[in-house]
Amino acid sequence: MAQNLAGALAPQSVSIPTIPVREVLPWALFGGLLMLLAIYFVGAEQGATSLIHGHTVHEFVHDGRHLLGFPCH
Repeated sequence: MAQNLAGALAPQSVSIPTIPVREVLPWALFGGLLMLLAIYFVGAEQGATSLIHGHTVHEFVHDGRHLLGFPCH
């Protein structure tokens, strides 16, 4: 019942698509800037480095700050 099909199947070539760096670079820069902005608001938006007046941003990211290991008080 078992048949050897190794000879019956022809090997197929697999082509791997290439992605030009020119297409990836703008998205990588945008993602990097978003990550830096998120790290700033979670890690440094308080006290002397605060860009936004008040404690609204601090309270909004307070639990995330503790989750990621940033001290805040």
